[in-house]
Amino acid sequence: MSAPVTNSIALLRAQKGLSQQELADAIGVSRKTISTVETRRFVPSVVIALQLARYFGVTVEEIFSLDEDA
Repeated sequence: MSAPVTNSIALLRAQKGLSQQELADAIGVSRKTISTVETRRFVPSVVIALQLARYFGVTVEEIFSLDEDA
């Protein structure tokens, strides 16, 4: 069962030409954390969401949204 939160992390990563490991290193988490958030197996903490938003220079709402079908 996937989490009721969708995200655009993979798209944002691709636009910057980053690997999961490079993004993980940049915000201080594991590559597995990035992977599980991208695939919706894990909903990140507020701290991780804010770190991602800061890194990409966007709002949290530009990265994460509620899945309307959930």
